[in-house]
Amino acid sequence: MKNKTAFIFDLDGVIVDTAKFHFLAWQTLAEKIGIQFTEKENEQLKGVSRVKSLEKILAWGNKTISDEEFQRLMAEKNQDYLNHVYQMTKADILPGVLDFLKVLKSKKHPIALGSASKNSKTILKAVGLTDMFEAIVDGNEVTKAKPNPEVFLKAAEWLNTSPRHSIVFEDSIAGIKAANTANMLSIGIGDKNILSEADYCFNNFMEFDYQFFEKIKVTG
Repeated sequence: MKNKTAFIFDLDGVIVDTAKFHFLAWQTLAEKIGIQFTEKENEQLKGVSRVKSLEKILAWGNKTISDEEFQRLMAEKNQDYLNHVYQMTKADILPGVLDFLKVLKSKKHPIALGSASKNSKTILKAVGLTDMFEAIVDGNEVTKAKPNPEVFLKAAEWLNTSPRHSIVFEDSIAGIKAANTANMLSIGIGDKNILSEADYCFNNFMEFDYQFFEKIKVTG
């Protein structure tokens, strides 16, 4: 397997459309504490841990709260988010993702999840994708948030693959920076103007196929 290119996927906004659930939950929380929260602020939270996200929101509103209140708000936001997650089905997998994963499995490529979400296993189970991944590295296994490359480096390690033979799919600026820092090939999924630092960028998984990656030399 060591010579096979590894494929590492972020979760929110790449495999499933849970980004909208995060936005709704953060917006509800922000409004409760009197802080304006729009799509513009939400863009800055993509790929960022729950702790760092709440810290950013409080900073935007120039608010200081106790540690106890901080923990309470994080738990409240997560429960609001999970209420949406528990209703998810296979229909929530983004277009083209499942077919692409099936091709990678058939070609025997190592596949991992590299996500900041601490709910990744719950989400993968809800949409029936758990068995697609040989390694699941998420917010429960890492201590440093993106753009630190820890999550992707650990995923490559668990797959017994070198970073230079790894491809990362990300929808966030922080995630692209993390992949680039890890010396991995970065594929942006989303707006190329926002994800301008990605090696390649596509709007979604319907815009490319496996043959695209056969043409790319994924080495240092």
